[in-house]
Amino acid sequence: MKRLLTVICLFSLALQLSAQVKHVKHVVLIGCDGFGAYAVPGAKMPNLKHLMETGSWSLKARCVMPSSSADNWASMLMGAGITEHGYTEWNSKVPEIPSVTITKYGIFPSIFSVIRDQKPGAKTAAIYSWDGIAPLIEKDAIDMVIPGGDAGDDFCVDTAASVIKKQKPLFTFIHVSQPDGVGHNIGHRTPAYYEELQKVDARIGKIVQAVKDAGIENETIIMVTADHGGINKGHGGKSLDEIQIPWIINGAGVKKNHEIKDVIITYDTAATIAWIFGLKMPQSWRGKPVTDGFD
Repeated sequence: MKRLLTVICLFSLALQLSAQVKHVKHVVLIGCDGFGAYAVPGAKMPNLKHLMETGSWSLKARCVMPSSSADNWASMLMGAGITEHGYTEWNSKVPEIPSVTITKYGIFPSIFSVIRDQKPGAKTAAIYSWDGIAPLIEKDAIDMVIPGGDAGDDFCVDTAASVIKKQKPLFTFIHVSQPDGVGHNIGHRTPAYYEELQKVDARIGKIVQAVKDAGIENETIIMVTADHGGINKGHGGKSLDEIQIPWIINGAGVKKNHEIKDVIITYDTAATIAWIFGLKMPQSWRGKPVTDGFD
């Protein structure tokens, strides 16, 4: 009986590790800060909407509570909620609740350490505009860590495009600070917010073009999502404008023009990336791969 259970466990592990989407060698995750799903229908975002029309999408994905930044960027990359990873505030530098588990890289396991430990030869990159991302990533598990700082979103996107074309990482994470800045300074659902989304869309277009220029379009999946939305000049509350985020996936093996009806929580993002690459997820993760988006 003991031997039979061992065989069953090994078989289950083999199935999980073979759950890789065929032909996919790269994933690019674009995270847009403060991008509420409510804004997508009325926004002039041809690049984003083309990704939706030729891919799978949901405008009812949800962030974790509170609907703030650090706790949600952590959840997105760490495949779990705040009660597991412990980052609970908008600008958490360290977990306010002790993480339930810590990797050899010093923090709760993220998609970066999952890739590094199971695909040690794979290249990864993290390019981010907001300094608050830095405490949430396992820098020693990432090949290229590039903070944008005061240089802003255009620097981050241009740098990411160059990295994709020259290095062709297995996984590239790109964080941009807009439209959150306009949301705070002028307000959500304002003409200025929708104008800023046009700039966000142009940046998304640059990344899509970089993938094409790199010659890896047919073996890449591009994902676009957000940490939270917003209402008036803020976020952190319980309204759907704050909680609902876009979740868009496009590329090899992805259904076309398909609205995903399954429930999506932001920590499902990391789980989906791990599943795409056929990687075993940490026991401490709570995310589930969004398989409804795939053929």
